[in-house]
Amino acid sequence: MTSVLESAAVREASGPPKVGRLVDQFEKGLDAPICLTWELTYACNLSCVHCLSSSGRRDPRELTTEQCKAIIDELQRMQVFYVNIGGGEPTVRSDFWELVDYATEHQVGVKFSTNGVKIDKKVAARLAASDYVDVQISLDGATAEVNDAVRGPGSFAMAVRALENLAEAGFRDAKISVVVTRHNVDQLDEFKALADQYGATLRITRLRPSGRAVDVWDDLHPTHEQQRQLYNWLVAHGEGVLTGDSFFHLSAFGGSDGAGALPGLNLCGAGRVVCLIDPVGDVYACPFAIHDKFLAGNILSDGGFQQVWQHSELFTELRSPQTGGACSKCTFYDSCRGGCMAAKFFTGLPMDGPDPECVQGYGESALSADRTVPKSSVDHSRTGERRTPRAPVPLQLMVRPPSRACDENPLAGMQ
Repeated sequence: MTSVLESAAVREASGPPKVGRLVDQFEKGLDAPICLTWELTYACNLSCVHCLSSSGRRDPRELTTEQCKAIIDELQRMQVFYVNIGGGEPTVRSDFWELVDYATEHQVGVKFSTNGVKIDKKVAARLAASDYVDVQISLDGATAEVNDAVRGPGSFAMAVRALENLAEAGFRDAKISVVVTRHNVDQLDEFKALADQYGATLRITRLRPSGRAVDVWDDLHPTHEQQRQLYNWLVAHGEGVLTGDSFFHLSAFGGSDGAGALPGLNLCGAGRVVCLIDPVGDVYACPFAIHDKFLAGNILSDGGFQQVWQHSELFTELRSPQTGGACSKCTFYDSCRGGCMAAKFFTGLPMDGPDPECVQGYGESALSADRTVPKSSVDHSRTGERRTPRAPVPLQLMVRPPSRACDENPLAGMQ
């Protein structure tokens, strides 16, 4: 992959492109994303209080099987090596396995995130036989008490059962995906032990205030002291633990020279190396920024994914040189690059200001000022109402036949 800002004519005239710092290439954007998240459906059997896409009900405009296959064909032509499939709960789509098989047959590897609802022994054996599919089981507590307060009653047992089935089938290196909150940050050792028990890899990510998490972020995000605790744990025990670009805002704990930076991409990759395709074909700059402000286009109406990725006005703007705003004057700017775009936006902070969890304290003072907190442009919550950790939803799916395509039953229209 090469920078999208470098024209083909220039490349032909100058010969092979010169390779500079990788981070500089990333900032300019690549001609195909490194990390592409694709939410296949908003339908979900759970109603997690921090769901980044406010999932629950299926959208009647959801892409058809053939439209999804056309996207996979395009990803193959663009040489996208793998796609992160999520939702909602992607496995409730009746064509889920058909799409997974189609992707792997067309040289597009699949990593999918699931709460484990469909990972029975038969499915686990099928997954164990594939070389091109990776599985992430979502957990937000190393105990049922902590997990189920966020994800719903019975969700811990369901996830553990999925891990047991995968291990028994011989599936190697499943992932346990954890969103770090103030209620589970003390369980990092337990999460690691749980992963080791099932031959899995621990993956921890940051709680972003997007989707339903906008309403609970103040209560769930780690405190400043816990952020330091998390940073210290990653430095001491993080080898082999996956983090992606979740915690680059913590790197300033390591000093202004960047020597204490954590492994992973140390800048915001939104629209540069990452993006999101949602269930109706809308393309957003980041999986944590589902809002009209970050909508780059639609695959169906704007000429396909490649056209949106390489030529949308939003992505062109995000790939232009950034000043860093007020943060550029901070001696720690090279360590954290100003933090997370989505975290700033959904807490009502200016985009050129500090991250709300800035470890130097600038975010805390910014949060104390008058601000307007935006809501996501998309909400498929089944009740139409936001929930709090103190009001988890029952796990049981409704059994009555759906009366309309977007009924409360997340499986409506999927049979």
